[in-house]
Amino acid sequence: MRNRILLVAVVLVALAAFAQQNNNSSSSGTAGSPAAQSAGDREPIPSPRPKDFWDGDDPNFVNLIAHPMASKKYVQRHVTPIRDRINELDQITSENSRMIKDVDARSQQGLQLASEKTSLADQHASDAANKAQLAQTSANQASARVSSAEQMVGSLDQYKGSAQTEIRFRPGDTVLSKTAKEALDEMAAPLKDQHGYLIEVRGFSPGQGQAAIRSSQKMADSVVRYLVLTHNIPVYRIYVMSVGNPIVSAGAKHATAARVEVNVLKNDLVSSAK
Repeated sequence: MRNRILLVAVVLVALAAFAQQNNNSSSSGTAGSPAAQSAGDREPIPSPRPKDFWDGDDPNFVNLIAHPMASKKYVQRHVTPIRDRINELDQITSENSRMIKDVDARSQQGLQLASEKTSLADQHASDAANKAQLAQTSANQASARVSSAEQMVGSLDQYKGSAQTEIRFRPGDTVLSKTAKEALDEMAAPLKDQHGYLIEVRGFSPGQGQAAIRSSQKMADSVVRYLVLTHNIPVYRIYVMSVGNPIVSAGAKHATAARVEVNVLKNDLVSSAK
């Protein structure tokens, strides 16, 4: 019986030695191959398969019988690389999560800043639109005023006759009669504090040539003097023309009467503007 046990032990030792030799030769061939040299920076988790038959155990008879029964060292030897890799993955995950939160915070800050700038740009655009509308309104008002002024300037010389009075004189006389003064008073009274009017005074006198013109000038001067001194009519509003005797100048046989025609001309546009 003892001889049989020893024989079995010798056979097992021989098989173990043969298996260790095969594992060593396969490990050396794998380590020298190009595939092993081109591995990544991070080493892979060690294979759960043992490097040799003993897998770190002493090659003795007790371990030969008990191997590969699970033990605390055996379990730790296989679990430790996995736990280290899990810890490494947890660290990478935590770092990635921190980076994601940092990127998200910067993105939110950038979005908030962009939103504030957009709101500010909208406000500036609204202010610019209001100012443009106000400028357009002012331009329209200015254009209307310019148009009105142009119309007024174009109508400054457009006067219309509003009243006409004829003052008669006796031949050779240049003094105003009571009736003539009453007629001038009635004509000049409405002109007090008025604007935009002119008074045209034209003198006619019988006779011929320069004598008739001088006589008509004296009669017209009497009318102008009365209007200026009695009714305070500005001199620049009175235009005087000494016609003389136009009928005789034209070759007619009848002589004109001694008279002065007074015409009041008004500019309605200037009067309404005032």
